[in-house]
Amino acid sequence: MADHYKLQTLTVFIARPFDDVYEYLATPENFSQWAAGLGNGVRFVDGAWIADTPGGAIKIRFSERNKFGIVDHYVIPKPGVEIYVPVRVVVNGTGSEVLFTLFQLPEMTDEQFKADAVLVQQDLDTLKKILESI
Repeated sequence: MADHYKLQTLTVFIARPFDDVYEYLATPENFSQWAAGLGNGVRFVDGAWIADTPGGAIKIRFSERNKFGIVDHYVIPKPGVEIYVPVRVVVNGTGSEVLFTLFQLPEMTDEQFKADAVLVQQDLDTLKKILESI
C-alpha cells in the first residue's frame, strides 16, 4: 500500500480573466505580495529563487510557464527537503478560480494542519483583493 498524505484544496474566485490571474501568479516576484508565508520578498540569486521568511531564507522552485494554468511550486526549507505545493488557475465564467492544495506533512498535527489551511485561505483572499483592485 502506498503512503499518502491528508490534503485539502482551498479555492478562491477572482473576478479577472484567466490570462490576468495566471500572469500574476506565474511571476515569482509577486508571491510575497499575497503569500504571507513567503516573507518580505522573493528574489532570483545565483540561479535560484530565494524568499526571506521569519524562519530564515528558503529556496523555491517554480513550475515553468505553461498554457494549462499550472503554477505549482516547491518550497525547499533546507537541503534535501522539498515541499510540493500544487496551485492551479482555471476559467470560471468570465473570471478565474485559483485552487491551492495543501498537504498535511508527517510532522504536522491535525491542529497545525487546520491552522495552516486558515493561513492559506487568508493568502488566497489577499490574492483576490490584489487582483480585483488592479
